[in-house]
Amino acid sequence: MRTSSGELLVELRRDNGVPLHQQLESGIRTRIRGGLLRADTVMPSTRALAQDLGLSRGVVVEAYQQLVAEGYLVTRAGGSTQVADIAVVEPAMTRSAVSGPPRIDFRYSRPDVSQFPRAAWLRSVRRVLNETPYRSLAYIDGRGTLELRTALADYLNRVRGTAAGPENMLICNGFAQGSRLLLTVLAAQGYRRLAVEDPSDNDLREVAAAAWLEVVGVPVTESGIDVEALEQSGADVVLVTAAHQFPTGAVASAETRAALVAWAAGRDRLVIEDDYDAEYRYDREPIGAIQGLAPDRVAYAGTASKTLAPGLRLGWLILPARLVEPMAQAKLMDDRGSPVFDQLAFADFVARGEFDRHLRRMRPRYRALRDTLVEQLTIRLPEFKPVGVSAGLHVLAWLPPELSEEAVRAAASERGLGVYGLAPYWVSGPGPAGLVFGYGSLTRKEVVEGIDLLAEVISDLRG
Repeated sequence: MRTSSGELLVELRRDNGVPLHQQLESGIRTRIRGGLLRADTVMPSTRALAQDLGLSRGVVVEAYQQLVAEGYLVTRAGGSTQVADIAVVEPAMTRSAVSGPPRIDFRYSRPDVSQFPRAAWLRSVRRVLNETPYRSLAYIDGRGTLELRTALADYLNRVRGTAAGPENMLICNGFAQGSRLLLTVLAAQGYRRLAVEDPSDNDLREVAAAAWLEVVGVPVTESGIDVEALEQSGADVVLVTAAHQFPTGAVASAETRAALVAWAAGRDRLVIEDDYDAEYRYDREPIGAIQGLAPDRVAYAGTASKTLAPGLRLGWLILPARLVEPMAQAKLMDDRGSPVFDQLAFADFVARGEFDRHLRRMRPRYRALRDTLVEQLTIRLPEFKPVGVSAGLHVLAWLPPELSEEAVRAAASERGLGVYGLAPYWVSGPGPAGLVFGYGSLTRKEVVEGIDLLAEVISDLRG
């Protein structure tokens, strides 16, 4: 017999004169009509529902029989009662029409999640479930599990040249949470002005404003952020993407990195290093993290969003000693800590070398996509000038002066093609026009077809 012992929330009023079986009928009927009880949902047994609601079983039986007669419920073989497959009114929140996504989408920040290493991750999850002591499931240190902090410190010191120890690492729910907590803590400690690269990702500016930090833009050159302009900006904290600047792709030179360290050391200043996709490099030697040069002046941020999957919501910070305790307290106040099983599974995944193996497998895949994109731009749109192609999951292409980002974007959208301009990323005012091509989630065939479509769009715009 297939029955459900689950509960069902129905509000009954015993003082309004309406028979209880009718109130029960009405409550269930309304939920079915509203789509809150979906087709084939197994209803609680009459005996279980009567016990939960404090009713006689006969009241529940009478209500079910009436709803079966009306076609809202059906009785299946074996004695179970289920919601019938009828047309229902969808909740108001889902009724609004939403335009479909582009058929080919060059949106940035999308890795190929179809390549997530499920088998290796499952092995780590199984080990964690089988071997984790029960005490590890209690409330944890605000910095995160020791196992993950240790595994990441060893990995980052080996691969990124950081100077990390488990004691100065903090696990967070991606860079979004980590940056929000960090800026809030810095503002509480007296920091007042945040410098960001110009152009740069615009998400953090809203976070900074919420923390009552003033944001100023500092120009980016081919060798990274302009440190002389940074000095003149009056900022006391700066956010940089030194290994692969977003969105220009510039790589901070050794001189720029040394100048950043000197800038931070001169006064009570801090560099926030967002190392968002340094693992993917194709045509150059690896660049070590700035944090390794000045651990007491640099807060380093990393994430699994580009390397594994954004949905994991796993990020980490390497913090100067003076920021560890206030950040741990801020993390606990925010959400009491990130999920333990996810942290322990990732710790096992990293410690056993599965993270390294996954990255070695993905680099040639992404490099082939990058090569295809650059080749097709050269063939079909030679007047577009791609830059920052040596690493990462995106390419910036400068537009010819006669083309408007918005016109190109709108015309491409009509053909089911998603392309995205540089305009939102400028801080101090409009700059040169360009398109940011994210290619991580596409196939080589889609890249070729997408650039072909874009070439047709450009041809039509030029008349």
